[in-house]
Amino acid sequence: MTEVPDEQRVVAGRYRLLSQLGQGGMGIVWRARDEVLGREVAVKEVRAPGVLPSGDVHRLYDRLEREAWAAARITHRNVVTVYDVASHDGRPWIVMELVRGLSLSDVLDADGPLPPQRAAHIGAEVLAALRSAHEAGVLHRDVKPGNVLIGNDGRVVLTDFGIAMVEGTSALTMTGELIGSPDYLAPERALGRAASPASDLWALGVLLYVTVEGSAPFRLDTPLATLRAVVEEELPPPRRAGALAPVIEGLLRKDPADRLGAEEAGRMLRAVAAGGTAAAPTVAASGPYGPTVTAGTPPPYRPAPHPVQPTVPSAYPATGGATGPTTPMSQTRPRRAGLVLAAGILVLLLAVAGITWALLHNNGSKDKDNNTSAGGSSSSGPSTGSTTPSESGHSSASSGASTPAGGGGGGKKSSPPVQSVKVYVRTVRGSYEGTCPPPQAQAPAFTADFTVGRTPVTVEYRWITANGQGSDSGWKTLDFPDGGAKTQQVDHTELTYEADGTYRDQIRVEVRSPSRVTSDPVRFSVTCRKETPTDGASSPTGSVSPSS
Repeated sequence: MTEVPDEQRVVAGRYRLLSQLGQGGMGIVWRARDEVLGREVAVKEVRAPGVLPSGDVHRLYDRLEREAWAAARITHRNVVTVYDVASHDGRPWIVMELVRGLSLSDVLDADGPLPPQRAAHIGAEVLAALRSAHEAGVLHRDVKPGNVLIGNDGRVVLTDFGIAMVEGTSALTMTGELIGSPDYLAPERALGRAASPASDLWALGVLLYVTVEGSAPFRLDTPLATLRAVVEEELPPPRRAGALAPVIEGLLRKDPADRLGAEEAGRMLRAVAAGGTAAAPTVAASGPYGPTVTAGTPPPYRPAPHPVQPTVPSAYPATGGATGPTTPMSQTRPRRAGLVLAAGILVLLLAVAGITWALLHNNGSKDKDNNTSAGGSSSSGPSTGSTTPSESGHSSASSGASTPAGGGGGGKKSSPPVQSVKVYVRTVRGSYEGTCPPPQAQAPAFTADFTVGRTPVTVEYRWITANGQGSDSGWKTLDFPDGGAKTQQVDHTELTYEADGTYRDQIRVEVRSPSRVTSDPVRFSVTCRKETPTDGASSPTGSVSPSS
């Protein structure tokens, strides 16, 4: 990034702003020079949205100062170091160490999913940062790839404690504000219960899943649908995790009491990072740092022994409330999830009218020149798309939020949820180079995995390229018979090409029934080479020829 020094921009009479490192929805991270100590630092400037009332602006600034205070309590090589909190122009500016490198989200954008061994190394470093924070009484509550920096020296740094909760302090969040990114929110937090170290470990499990698979396991089209899937849906089996799979599955158990403990997870991550395999996971007997016992088949998620009121989810549990008789899990779970998620989160989304999600964006920023990152991260909203994979990568998308389940008295029965469809696309062959048209056995090829919520159902879908010139873009049907498998595979070979040169495009799957969903695109290329006949004459040049 080009430096444009501004000799007049000096924060708090000490930190001279040199250039932007990145910009997000909530502010800017600057590269600056500490005039007193003569060193380069990163300075985070917050910019509150113009639509916020003054009271909410002050609350946002309080939260930013709290981030600095929380991070400053933690001394660890895997946590970004906070040097100072300066007040300038009526706003706090956080002064941090300058970490040169990329965020993990940048790495995934550029390289696609990572091998399990490398992902395990990054996960072990992030876990070490979390354990240090938890020992200091700090919960991060927003662990995700955008908040993990990979330094040019290989150092892994956890940053952005902007929504951290410090033990012994009061909540500074707005009433009804949902804290964290929906993709990474633990089930207990989606239900409005208190955050705990186990909640951060769940988010670490999602981060590991995204790092090796390329997409979040429970992501749907809307935040409400995503949160419902977090609570109710089974974990889609990781396909590329290899030896890392037991760690991911252990961290992503619905009940925090059954979740893999931090000590055991660290041991398993280090083993995979060293090129070995993880032994049978164990679970914590009394929290994520308690003694461990050998794990068998994990029990299902246990609902609370009293009815959960349909209130807006928050960072802290509601107090009071009468205790009623318990009900078997099979009867209470859909009712509980439907009431809390459908009623509570809908109230949340309507009440805050978009301001809540603006506050959820990271206070940090994303390096725009892929060269330098500082103690901030990219701003990401709750419904952003997943990372774009490389040509050998894969992508996924899903749809179908459940209809709020009825529950309670009056003899009313809960209505069935809307049918859900998940589409997972992976590349079999991402490129072709040779004479054209490309042979069927050598042309770019892809496989789509369709997963439905229940059977029977017929799915209408099509393969479509970015420019709409796919070789077979007609609508097709895929039948899921009653009592049959809920997942089916469909293969596709793309024969589109340009007769002279290289044709590059992206392809995805669109579903229009029983619900509308589009997978993330995957890239492919076809390079046509001319054959030279034996008499030395060049073969004639053809025209663009999409062919079935």
